[in-house]
Amino acid sequence: MGISTSEGEDHPLMSNFIATDVEEDSFKRTGTIWTAIAHIITGVIGAGVLSLAWSMAQLGWVAGPLTMVVFAAITVLSANLLCDCYRSPDPECGPTRNRSYMGAVQLYLGDRSKQICGVFFHESLYGCGVAYVITAAASVRAIQKSNCYHKEGHEAPCHYGDSIYMLLFGGVQILVSQIPDFHNMAWLSIVAAIMSFCYSTIGLALGFAKVVENTEIKGSIGGVSADSMAEKLWLVFQALGDIAFAYPYSIILLEIQDTLKSPPPENQTMKKASTSAIVITTFFYLCCGCFGYAAFGSDTPGNLLTGFGFYEPYWLIDFANACIVLHLVGGYQVFSQPVFAFGEGWLSGKFPDSGFVNNFYSVKLIPMFPAFQLNPLRLCFRTAYVVSTTVIAMVFPYFNQVLGVLGALNFWPLAIYFPVEMYFVQRKIGAWTKKWVVLQTFSLFCLMVSIVALIGSVEGLIEAKFT
Repeated sequence: MGISTSEGEDHPLMSNFIATDVEEDSFKRTGTIWTAIAHIITGVIGAGVLSLAWSMAQLGWVAGPLTMVVFAAITVLSANLLCDCYRSPDPECGPTRNRSYMGAVQLYLGDRSKQICGVFFHESLYGCGVAYVITAAASVRAIQKSNCYHKEGHEAPCHYGDSIYMLLFGGVQILVSQIPDFHNMAWLSIVAAIMSFCYSTIGLALGFAKVVENTEIKGSIGGVSADSMAEKLWLVFQALGDIAFAYPYSIILLEIQDTLKSPPPENQTMKKASTSAIVITTFFYLCCGCFGYAAFGSDTPGNLLTGFGFYEPYWLIDFANACIVLHLVGGYQVFSQPVFAFGEGWLSGKFPDSGFVNNFYSVKLIPMFPAFQLNPLRLCFRTAYVVSTTVIAMVFPYFNQVLGVLGALNFWPLAIYFPVEMYFVQRKIGAWTKKWVVLQTFSLFCLMVSIVALIGSVEGLIEAKFT
């Protein structure tokens, strides 16, 4: 399906659409709404869910749940806008596929916007990798501490470092990162999604059991008290950053949508998958956050399952933290694969005659299994990437603060601004029309939220680093 000359003149950035069907891909898309939901849940329910009880404690019983629902609604809206940008120029049958977030930004908004977006995009993906290393290490350490407390008593000095566990997690990721791309990851996302349900349900159940044990619901309307109004504002702003980190997945949405088969049109399937996945995750988020706050009140830990508000049953806490680690193995890859694809694709185009970059070699690693296709560039590039995220995590091992900074820094540009601007071009929405005004107001509101959340989270990170 092509566009007329007048349409091309109205939107010169869209003039590079072709009027005939593009060449078929060498792979067959087999994804369904269920695999898309699994990918989304794997990408959304991760490190962020563990900080939500703490965020709820800072915001209180009214603002806390309301803020989570608002972020869920914002995420669904921005995802729906982005789903329509996958095919161009028609969102359902256009011949041009935008297989990545960056590719879509370049097509709709131009090279300069792509460069600006690229800074936030790759920083966001990289930051998620750092956060997942921190969280996985905290969970492994929590397993050891849980066993120690069970044997020695709750007052025992059970102290363990983070570094060794970060190195172990990094070693696992070096191996798993050799999975070629998203089209070979459906099984990993399904396993990771199951793990996320497991530990979220356990966190919910432990919180509920603690409330029953206490025979009261702790917490207050205003949340945790602070020594000054300024300190309270810092904590509230940081809580907004933590919630912002927990929700958006716009940066991987188009990669997930590119795995879907059609018919039905990919945007229809993806919208249903997005809405379903966000409803499911919001339910768990609210339950974990609310029961965690109700159980501990002002003493709510920063990480619900590693902060040791719960001590028994120790085996259940161990299992929940093991599920977190397994989930983060998959979650790390979901956020890293777009970086791998971008870096390797750029180098392949830059050095088309290089054997190091483009040649694959068959390596037989396990008897009875097919040979593994090893590419030297993939091995070196992905290993260096994993090593760097591990090192950064060891330098800044602050769970809540790191999540808050990442969430605040990336929420508005990646989840709101670029999807809205691309939607304007895709749907040919003129300035100062009713829809334009509504979406621009929505974008401005989200920008203000991101700014205050970033201020509070950076302040928290600086304080944690130097105190």
